[in-house]
Amino acid sequence: MALVTGAARGFGRAIALALGRAGADVVVNYRASAAPAAEVVAALEALGRRALAVRADVAREAEVAALVAATLDRFGRLDILVNNAGVMVRGPFLETPVARYAEMLAVNVTGTMLCTYHALPSMVRQRWGRVINLTSQLAYLGSVGSGGFAAYAATKGAITSLTRALAHEVGPYGITVNAIAPGGIETDMSRAVMDAEYRARRLQELPLRRFGSVEDVAACAVFLASEGAGFLTGQVLHPSGGAVMV
Repeated sequence: MALVTGAARGFGRAIALALGRAGADVVVNYRASAAPAAEVVAALEALGRRALAVRADVAREAEVAALVAATLDRFGRLDILVNNAGVMVRGPFLETPVARYAEMLAVNVTGTMLCTYHALPSMVRQRWGRVINLTSQLAYLGSVGSGGFAAYAATKGAITSLTRALAHEVGPYGITVNAIAPGGIETDMSRAVMDAEYRARRLQELPLRRFGSVEDVAACAVFLASEGAGFLTGQVLHPSGGAVMV
């Protein structure tokens, strides 16, 4: 049973559907996109899976607690948590309002921590679980500053650190904590913040000389959620066309 945050579009939608195709029932979390979330639920049900759309702002603890409670009430357990919900603001550090930084920290970092905090107790009780966090290649690239993503990269760097530290804490309970760091992927969010000049430059920097798709990221999530990935924890997968090689 999987809970995917921010699952109405982009990476979250692709991950939710891929997990459904792999046999998981899915809770589709959304904040504002009720109609798209309902479409994801319908698509999952068409695959023969049980699905539920639940509205919650992951930056608000009361709403996160209600989200996890709704998941457990409906399905009785929670095996896979995908912390996908996130926001991106692009711009020079000194020219971006502090409120926008605060929003990214609230959703990207606090949201991931809150969802994990409330999901872990049930995983600890059943002594099995998968936590999959979405970070970004921008937390690794040395050229990130030239793109105007300093604050966003900082939030994603925090997610990478959380992933590795938490893997130590919950490993004894049979819970793995891993992350995916996409890069060079076509999404609604990336298209909104990457202008033509940036996209052309990034394309030439990618060893594969092409952008990826949300399905490339979803495939990583399905693998990390599987029994076959049970000996992987504290790791970061990089579906980035070779932009990051570790």
